[in-house]
Amino acid sequence: MIEDKNPQRTSIAQLGEFGLIDHLTKNFEITQASTLKGIGDDAAILDFKDKKVVVSTDLLIEGVHFDLAYVPLKHLGYKAVVVNVSDICAMNAKPTQITVSIAVSNRFPLEALEELYEGIAHAAREYKVDLIGGDTTSSQKGLIISVTVLGEADESEIVYRNGAKSTDLLVVSGDIGAAYMGLQVLEREKQVFQVNPNSQPDLDAYAYLIERQLKPEARTDIRTLLHALEIKPTAMIDISDGLSSEIMHLCKQSGIGCNLYEDKLPLDPQLINVCEEFNIDSTTVAINGGEDYELLFTIPIEDFDKIKGNPNLSIIGHMTQESEGVHLVTRANTKIPLKARGWDAISE
Repeated sequence: MIEDKNPQRTSIAQLGEFGLIDHLTKNFEITQASTLKGIGDDAAILDFKDKKVVVSTDLLIEGVHFDLAYVPLKHLGYKAVVVNVSDICAMNAKPTQITVSIAVSNRFPLEALEELYEGIAHAAREYKVDLIGGDTTSSQKGLIISVTVLGEADESEIVYRNGAKSTDLLVVSGDIGAAYMGLQVLEREKQVFQVNPNSQPDLDAYAYLIERQLKPEARTDIRTLLHALEIKPTAMIDISDGLSSEIMHLCKQSGIGCNLYEDKLPLDPQLINVCEEFNIDSTTVAINGGEDYELLFTIPIEDFDKIKGNPNLSIIGHMTQESEGVHLVTRANTKIPLKARGWDAISE
């Protein structure tokens, strides 16, 4: 489905490991004051002075996390950075540096890796993070990408998953469920393409959903927004595995319960339309879909007036005593126990 824009194929074996690293990273610039030494020595050197360092890492494996039948390599490189930056945002911290390691089979020419790193470089510029190192090696099967991201924050700013109180409000940024439906559209078009390779899909009606799947964005803006509103979340997590799973994490870590309200879920109109087309319940998609990379957090009820009506944030529920359990309150005002049915990479 994705056309090869690089008919030229240069074998990466021609460059060797260090030549390949030099070639792929030559255009990355250092922008962070905390980066004293990036790529080019045995290790990078960072200086965070009186800041706390926040670290997260993610592994993306071909056939498990992405399908190159419909994921362009440039988008994949961008997304690989974003999913890690999102974890730093979920700690209420500022992302500063990344390392990128790849394992690649000989079916990938140099031009393919250039596209991948073009996406990585675009994300690095967008989120103002320095590429400071990584590794390259060969793979017997497909493409494997491992990204580690570092961030910084004052100790007083950091937000964990375990600080929510039973009287807190539950808030989410943006809208949810769109990335999952974008994936369903792409999977459907892949099936059509396999039957008829000459088919030309018209994806205009699904543009937002597909963008949410192929090119998600980390919510670095929420930290700034909350700071301006003089709100510090009591607990926070990013929505990578699905809203229900993330709520369960917050509740378990904080030792509390939750009521999530179906009629408060922020859904994009395109999501609702495409759910009808696929005959899938939009609420099910919204709470179980995953890969939205929005931020889910709790705030003291006293901060309600500060965020009500804010277009970037939706109050979708409230926390309760642990003994009350974790429930979805439907539009018909029925309480249904919430189950974590989101993405689980180990069980797939």
